[in-house]
Amino acid sequence: MAELMLAEAAAAAQLTGVEVDSAGITAYEAGRPIDPRAARTLAAHNISSRLHIAREWRGEWFESRELILALDVDHYGWLRQAAPDRAAVAKIRMLRSFDPAAAGADPLDLGIEDPWYGGHADFDATWELIQAAVPGILAHVRAAQLQPGDQAGCRDHPRRDPAGHPVRSNS
Repeated sequence: MAELMLAEAAAAAQLTGVEVDSAGITAYEAGRPIDPRAARTLAAHNISSRLHIAREWRGEWFESRELILALDVDHYGWLRQAAPDRAAVAKIRMLRSFDPAAAGADPLDLGIEDPWYGGHADFDATWELIQAAVPGILAHVRAAQLQPGDQAGCRDHPRRDPAGHPVRSNS
């Protein structure tokens, strides 16, 4: 859900050069379509999920992705342990860390429980938690795009968002 919500919001905000994708940390769901309950929740907000197919995280994405968002604390921990270096760890954030209502919270308190184990109401609650963070994520991306010094992919120092976290953009 988060991938499709963020992609829709980035397009609506006319952010260019932004690519949003998602992956699980295991191959269990790889190749499968989105959960029908998630599709229903997205459709209720006019977001299509018909082309979404689950896939597994690949280690080379630590280098090529500029911001890596985890929704639950288990994935957050896994990603941080799997990261090959400090630069990769710096890219990993809890999605809810961008929610103003969660500002300053410990990352381990920012998890979004997987609604797969619940019912429709759990998917609606997940929508609300993700949606609360979307404006902050978009502001983070916009701030990264506005920072100068990214000529021909050369950078002396990592760019930082307003909270001081290193960021890169595809723009």
